[in-house]
Amino acid sequence: MDTQHQKDLSLLSSLPGFSTLDAHEQQFIRRAALELRLSQQHIRKLCEAAVDLQLWEEPPVSALWDESGTDTMTGKTRSRHILSRLFAAVDALRDQITTYEDFTPPVLDTKRPICIEAPHPSEKILGTCPVAGEKTRCCNLQTLDAVKQCGFACSYCSIQSFYDHDRVYFHEDLAQKLSALEIDDEQIYHIGTGQSSDSLMWGDQNGLLTDIFTFARQHPNVILELKTKSARTDWLKIRPLPHTVVATWSLNPQTIIDNEEHLTASLQARLHAARTAADAGVPIGFHIHPMVWYDRWQEDYGALFSRIQQEFTPDELVMISLGTLTFIRPVIKQLREMGRPTRITQIPMNDAAGKLSYPLETKQELFSFAYRQFSQQWRDQVFFYLCMEDPSLWDSVFGYAYKDNEAFETGMKESYMRKIDLIRQRHERQ
Repeated sequence: MDTQHQKDLSLLSSLPGFSTLDAHEQQFIRRAALELRLSQQHIRKLCEAAVDLQLWEEPPVSALWDESGTDTMTGKTRSRHILSRLFAAVDALRDQITTYEDFTPPVLDTKRPICIEAPHPSEKILGTCPVAGEKTRCCNLQTLDAVKQCGFACSYCSIQSFYDHDRVYFHEDLAQKLSALEIDDEQIYHIGTGQSSDSLMWGDQNGLLTDIFTFARQHPNVILELKTKSARTDWLKIRPLPHTVVATWSLNPQTIIDNEEHLTASLQARLHAARTAADAGVPIGFHIHPMVWYDRWQEDYGALFSRIQQEFTPDELVMISLGTLTFIRPVIKQLREMGRPTRITQIPMNDAAGKLSYPLETKQELFSFAYRQFSQQWRDQVFFYLCMEDPSLWDSVFGYAYKDNEAFETGMKESYMRKIDLIRQRHERQ
């Protein structure tokens, strides 16, 4: 073996997820790379395929490997022929609709240590949505990083790629940082706390919600959105609750919760928490995000949308958002490194404004189905929107579209404020 090929093979041990493969597959890949004298690019792609197959609980590379008909081939011609067969088989698994019938989700019992960050004057806590982009229709949400890293373990979550995934960070001086924010009283703000961690899973730990609610009461022109997959309702006892707080729950069928949204509350528990908040006069909303294209998706999502309309009224909801799986490459790398079984990446990885997602045709089918399940009364009274999706989808799904992100942002804020005021007035009359 020449020096260059030794160097190419040494790359394997540093590739994301290679160490998580069982010993037989590691040895098979090393032997294949050696015998076929694969380039670094092909070694990397072969390793990615092997790790993905293991994550999906699909047959391994060694089972899909097919050298038939290549006996008379030599060199690059032979290696390319064998690899093209393998990668075509992997792509076929990506393109077929996902099923969870034969999937065994991992059992997790992870508790991340809590760290209190000392004051850091230069660190900003107010920013913009971390996945915002000009090529998708974005509401220009501002984000409040009150806690960094999440205690849940959803397999698709981008938070795990932003921070140290072993620790959760709270600010020691959150109240001071909030009071130092420059807020223009003449401007409406939409600020969310659910982009760097779950908004409610921590409750009022370390005075988290007390500090945030104090900030919201001081600035009634701030729409403060709390986004969660928890079932906590103890925060409703913090009084007085700012009337511009909007509590939103990310919802998915129990199939997705069981297999991909690890450590989170059940669908039943989330809906019960939302019902409790609505009864307390808190404006609520639902994020149907990410919608997953799997073999029972129409049946399961249809039941979810029916349940929402049975258990809530449109005058209680501020919004319903729709969105689907969209990956940045660091998240995929992180998933491979962790080696935790998941089928969330077993999808066609089409380019989506520099990220990876379903084809537009699949997205249109998902979102159009969802929107059609709601009655005209719900469509008229609740603000529906697509979260970080291609602008071309809006008209085909909703029958209208915003011309740009600024128009979307304005429309959302105005609708939210109107609904918040109506909910407050109705609750005061009761």
